[in-house]
Amino acid sequence: MKSYGIMALGCVIFALSFDWFFVPNQIGVGGLTGLAQVINVLLPWASVGIVTAILNIPLFFLGWKLIGRHLLVSSLFSMVVSSLAIDGINLLYKFQPMDTMLACLMGGALMGVGMGMVFTQGATTGGTDVIARLLGLKFPWLPMGRLVLIPDFVVLALVAAVFGSINAALYGLVALFVSTVVIDKILYGLDESKVAYIISDSWRKTADAILARDRGVTLLTASGAFTGNEKQVLLVAFKQREIVEMKRIVHEADPCAFMIVCNAYDVLGEGFGEYKKEDL
Repeated sequence: MKSYGIMALGCVIFALSFDWFFVPNQIGVGGLTGLAQVINVLLPWASVGIVTAILNIPLFFLGWKLIGRHLLVSSLFSMVVSSLAIDGINLLYKFQPMDTMLACLMGGALMGVGMGMVFTQGATTGGTDVIARLLGLKFPWLPMGRLVLIPDFVVLALVAAVFGSINAALYGLVALFVSTVVIDKILYGLDESKVAYIISDSWRKTADAILARDRGVTLLTASGAFTGNEKQVLLVAFKQREIVEMKRIVHEADPCAFMIVCNAYDVLGEGFGEYKKEDL
């Protein structure tokens, strides 16, 4: 119930961003929602929410065998909620136009928050999100936010043609970029970890100091290319919030230590995350 509650809230935020920032300012949206937006311009009697739901039907049949039951059921729930929320909010209140750049930046950020919340529960909002998920099976190393960009470019080109203005698509492209950054930040950045490679002549003292802080250390045997001397490289994974303390520990143990800190995502194991089959 908690998972579906988070998905429902994410869908409402997604719908609110569309009705508040995109519709009144005639900014194009990617995905099947954008395609429904195009159809709504050509056929005003066809509501965006209903058209989005209809366009999603063949995609859900396609994804059923390739993705699995859990994702499709949760995505169907998200698609229905977001479609109903888009039409419902539009009926309850008509938002007024605002500065276009402000609208595309805020709309993209808010839409990214909504979609990111849905993605964290192993679901999608339907449409090109399902396509992105299918692409993720083929290209699992690409972040979800970037995969969403691929089919959305085609829809934005249609938006430019129907709206008769390249500006609608270009503003939509800016909003799309902002939303993908927010999506990736929610999916991968909120639990961001770091990995440090530490080269120290006092490696034993440095390792003991790190171990005393309940962080594991892995020893990698290496040799200097210039001197040929063998060295021990310390490999340490830790949370983002621990980076200042980690630097301090290493400096106190060996002021001459050479330390490289890299971003790390999806760190699995004791003290970090756990593998989940539905993870994106």
